[in-house]
Amino acid sequence: MPKVENSLLLKKDKIAADISRIISPENVLSHIDEIKPYETDGLTAYTQVPLLVALPETVKEVSEILKYCNENKIKVVPRGAGTGLSGGALPLADCVLLAMGKFNKILEIDYKNRCVVTQPCVTNLSITNAVQGNGFYYAPDPSSQIACSIGGNVAENSGGVHSLKYGATTNNILGIQVVLMDGTITTFGGKAMDSEGYDFLGLMTGSEGLLGVITEVTVKILKSPEVVKAALVGFPTIEDAGNCVAEIIAQGCIPAGMEIMDKALTKATNDYSKAGYPTDAEAMMIVEFDGTEHEVESYINKVKEIAEKNNSTSLKISKSNAERLKFWAGRKAAFPACGVLAPDYMCMDGSIPRGKLAEVLREITRLSKKYNLPVANAFHAGDGNLHPLIMFDANDKESLRKCEEFGAEILKYCVKVGGALTGEHGVGIEKRELMCDAFNNFDIQQQLTIKSALDPNSLLNPGKVYPILRKCAEEGRVHVHGGKTKFPDIPRF
Repeated sequence: MPKVENSLLLKKDKIAADISRIISPENVLSHIDEIKPYETDGLTAYTQVPLLVALPETVKEVSEILKYCNENKIKVVPRGAGTGLSGGALPLADCVLLAMGKFNKILEIDYKNRCVVTQPCVTNLSITNAVQGNGFYYAPDPSSQIACSIGGNVAENSGGVHSLKYGATTNNILGIQVVLMDGTITTFGGKAMDSEGYDFLGLMTGSEGLLGVITEVTVKILKSPEVVKAALVGFPTIEDAGNCVAEIIAQGCIPAGMEIMDKALTKATNDYSKAGYPTDAEAMMIVEFDGTEHEVESYINKVKEIAEKNNSTSLKISKSNAERLKFWAGRKAAFPACGVLAPDYMCMDGSIPRGKLAEVLREITRLSKKYNLPVANAFHAGDGNLHPLIMFDANDKESLRKCEEFGAEILKYCVKVGGALTGEHGVGIEKRELMCDAFNNFDIQQQLTIKSALDPNSLLNPGKVYPILRKCAEEGRVHVHGGKTKFPDIPRF
């Protein structure tokens, strides 16, 4: 981690005093005991305390803090719930951490237009809880939905188990209010389904806090389906499970959600949540359908046929909503369940074409033996989003090094087979140096040009997402055309 320049340390008290004139002094944290809890996000292998923490309560305060930092060339790292798994909210030693935790209220529920207007630190599940009494819900449902925030979901374009049918966050939001680095408050979209001009809403979704600070989100809510049923299916091999997934989609069946877990994760999860999973199976699949009763029964029967054709060893259909939710409770608890498998784990996130599932799993198994690190696998099987969980010991530097290399090889292989570095967790710092494996330097420079247009001094969440192009060029991973490529001055961690 870079050391804070002495000059900035000398200015720390002045910065704290200046920001205390913008917001309540009690909302400016600078003592080590106050800022220590903010030293990491969900990627806990990496830590760094910020210079200080500011907790604004109004949009005007956010605007004035950003304007002040922009004018004084002070770096700003936005933070929501801190549940991100790619290090996107990891502070810099010389930054003001803009903690948005006080933006935690639902502002409006509009059933006529089927939308909810919310502040960014309202949790994902709170949206559904607020509207389900009237027969509505919010579709995207990350496993961390009880804790992750809507603003963070927008920043990372989060998905969830029901993304296959209903899409990720970008498909379920209508508008956002954003504060740019110079303090400008602007709105993209609204309650209507579309708006004129460039798709800045799409640009901001998934931008990982590099382009602006989200202060308000308008999300779509959906009418709860008439019937929802889930099937729990066991398979003798992971290949059989992968083939079943591919055939279900090929047959025109579009589940609301479809998940696979391997044997190691199934056992750990079942021990943790008592979900009744088939722990003798090498792979376990949950597939869920929603709609009318006739439609759901038709799809469930089709899945039975396809599963039997692909050598399924067990099949259980939910007989009640409580049983269905029990199926999903196990999957939602998969990550904490891994706590019994090793002192620490790193949750990877990559995307692949569905037809490459078996091939990629074989490669993960090979790499696990190469690095001598256990791995458990969970997948949003329908959309090809993989979540290998690599077991390691964070107190052992060599174990952490091997874990990082193992994870990098998995993600490179995802790109090799036609996939992507991320499905929903974002790039952050975790995958930053791998961007040169997915994009050439011209692609990256175009993206940096967009950032420069909105944040000319690269003060907003610097050091995240984009690699140091010079390093990539020196390693031969990108070609520098005529030696004229502009290398951005992005600090390393």
